[in-house]
Amino acid sequence: MKNDVLPWKNVWITGAGRGIGAALTRLLCDDGVTVYGSARTLEQLTQLQQALASSPGKLIPVPLDIRDHDAVEQQFQVWDQQGFMPDLVVLNAGSHDAFPATEFSAARCKALLDINLQGTLNCLEPVLYRYLHVGQQGESDTAEQLTGLHKGRGQVAVVASVAGYRGLPTAAAYGAGKAALINLCESLRLELQGKGVKLQLINPGFVRTPLTDKNDFPMPALMEADEAAQRIVKGLLSQRFEIVFPRRFVYLLKLFRVLPYNLYFWLIKRITGSTT
Repeated sequence: MKNDVLPWKNVWITGAGRGIGAALTRLLCDDGVTVYGSARTLEQLTQLQQALASSPGKLIPVPLDIRDHDAVEQQFQVWDQQGFMPDLVVLNAGSHDAFPATEFSAARCKALLDINLQGTLNCLEPVLYRYLHVGQQGESDTAEQLTGLHKGRGQVAVVASVAGYRGLPTAAAYGAGKAALINLCESLRLELQGKGVKLQLINPGFVRTPLTDKNDFPMPALMEADEAAQRIVKGLLSQRFEIVFPRRFVYLLKLFRVLPYNLYFWLIKRITGSTT
């Protein structure tokens, strides 16, 4: 895949320091794309930038805590002053904290939702505003006005998870946040049709990342992050709303969504060994 077949020159990826975000950053940079990569830890981004020094594209580190609404808005104000707006935004940042019902904690739920759900909302607000509302400007206008060139066009992809399809043991907070993202994207997709803004939903199965490395249970159809990145790019180039992988495993999980509760709970208990 070469940059001459990719429609994006500049891409913003959150959670770019590791896992799927890092793999997607590497793939796009190798194809000549300029990636603005965000993460809370500058060290991760710097290491990845050094590793990509010889790539046709480049990584521009953008240290950012997406939980901080004001910090996200300030970053966009900087880009406004530069006359810059990404062609593609991939809201990938997220975390996981598995805990059973016996350890249920509102504080732990909030900490996870602040990243997985609220952090995504913090990023969507300035992105959609600029893609939808900023007026068209002419070539002679100042840099502060050039963001208007993006009105009525742009592409956004939100990374949720198949864990958002139905409730799973120890994933009450994680699954709730991902389910909310799925519903959010379904709603926005309906409203954005015809407005020139392409919104897609990415629902991965199990992908080998630092987060899944912590899992102490078998992970069916485990996929490497580099392969996941290739599937994402292929999906982003398509007109599909939902990008899923690995497909056979995910389609099996989709069937679970139509099962009645008594059958679903029995089946999940058998599969996971849950006693709850």
